[in-house]
Amino acid sequence: MKKLHFPVFIPLLFSVLNAFSQTAQVGGPCEGCEAIYENPVPLEKLESVVKLPDASWEGKKPLGINGTVYKADGKTPAPGVILYVYHTDETGHYPKKGNEKGWAKRHGYLRGWMRTDEKGTYKFVTLRPAPYPGATDPAHIHIFLKEPGLNEYYIDEFLFSDDPLLTAEKRQKLENRGGSGIVKLVDVGNMYKGERNIYLGKNIPNYPVTP
Repeated sequence: MKKLHFPVFIPLLFSVLNAFSQTAQVGGPCEGCEAIYENPVPLEKLESVVKLPDASWEGKKPLGINGTVYKADGKTPAPGVILYVYHTDETGHYPKKGNEKGWAKRHGYLRGWMRTDEKGTYKFVTLRPAPYPGATDPAHIHIFLKEPGLNEYYIDEFLFSDDPLLTAEKRQKLENRGGSGIVKLVDVGNMYKGERNIYLGKNIPNYPVTP
């Protein structure tokens, strides 16, 4: 009589199904990407506009950055994409209040979360960060993304075109993940404004290829 090998087949079946149920892994290692889930507001209820702590119109001019997130075709707006940003303060440090938990112990409290609206747009207001003290790295704003159906990953940091530390050599070494992160700031009177559009999948390792 022929033996049936169900004990072997069943675990294999569940393994295959489990693999299909997991989100595709893209973008490579991403230290700190878990911080996307540390926002007290549920991801689906996030607004497309956020003001980071310490930003105001009293005293120093705030910095506002906005843009549109596009799908991999480069022209279709991408709604429902989560953006997480964090950066140093005006002294080049990640400021802490002393009660931080999770990744806030590393990222500090100058951070914020957004979710693109139906037009794929986002905007955040903050104060312009400074470079790390004594370092040669340009001032920057870190950004991680979480789009539907995929894991979290990072894209190129926001950089500023007028930063003297952003040399031609450093520009050539940029990966342009998600498109260029270099932002040109314009003084509009009560604040500085900059724009950056983001292109999902651009220069992102293992990103799914669409027909």
